[in-house]
Amino acid sequence: MMAVLRSLFALAILLAGSWAALALYFGPLESTAGAIAVAASTLLATSSAARRRGTWATILLFAAIFSGFLYAWSNVEPSNDRKWQSDVAELPYASFEGDLVTLHNIRNFEYWTELDYTARYYDKTFDLRELNEVDLIAVYWMGDAIAHIMLSFGFADRDYVTISIETRKEAGESYDTIRGFFRQYELTYIVGDERDLIRLRTNFRKNPPEEAFLYRTAIPPANARRLFLDYVREINLLRDHPAFYNTGTTNCTTNIYRHTLVNPGEHPFSWKLLLSGYAPEYVYERGGLDQSLPFADLRRRSYINPAAQAADKADDFSQQIRANLPRPPPLVAPE
Repeated sequence: MMAVLRSLFALAILLAGSWAALALYFGPLESTAGAIAVAASTLLATSSAARRRGTWATILLFAAIFSGFLYAWSNVEPSNDRKWQSDVAELPYASFEGDLVTLHNIRNFEYWTELDYTARYYDKTFDLRELNEVDLIAVYWMGDAIAHIMLSFGFADRDYVTISIETRKEAGESYDTIRGFFRQYELTYIVGDERDLIRLRTNFRKNPPEEAFLYRTAIPPANARRLFLDYVREINLLRDHPAFYNTGTTNCTTNIYRHTLVNPGEHPFSWKLLLSGYAPEYVYERGGLDQSLPFADLRRRSYINPAAQAADKADDFSQQIRANLPRPPPLVAPE
């Protein structure tokens, strides 16, 4: 029994120390020396904890170094006051008047290339009583397992607004998946015109090329309203209380899942939400997409790159990309 407890104690030290060393190396503290010190003390403490007659001195040394790390890490806080890249410089927010919601700073850039654009924003008022559609957009660029997931909200089949959960990068900063685990990026919700957030990916990103699929969901109107308002609540919250993005736990897919929890019914978690490329298949299996087609056929018909490229700057861009997409009838919301 004691051997099992020693092994568990050693494993706990190894996991905690490994995380701390990685956080120091990849995170905003950027301390190679600190990472080496933590790693060395972790190995010594792990060895002592696993042995019957290990020395407590190395374990206490690890505890002191790890406590120092925790103190420094606790002082790493998110901020809205940095020199941001121009595509994430403006934060959106919402104001209310009864059933009318005005979204401020809706992004609608004029693109010449992916990185050459004129920044443009506008405000628009939406009537919650007209919210009748939520579409799931999956964008792929590195195989089937990984995708960027966005939701687009439709009002009376006339007005659409897309919300993309992303990293808020500083000027000159690029995205790194590993660093994304360690408080390297702030979280942002980009509220955008579909001619921006979809068209950027289908018409301008070429290296590597991105493939976009738009799935029209069967979400009941009452659930769509709760989901939209939960998004808006988070958008307003982030304007005053910034938060960190996390590659594994606070990203474009896991946050969407958390927002869906506002609705009644069961919401089982799945590995397909961690491998985001399979998120549309998860929604299909839960009955949230058109069930009249096998998923493979639905996926093929939901591919929108050609339609988006043909529509380009058209005022009815949103209607054109949906022209031939299957649309399931709304589900009945659970009580």
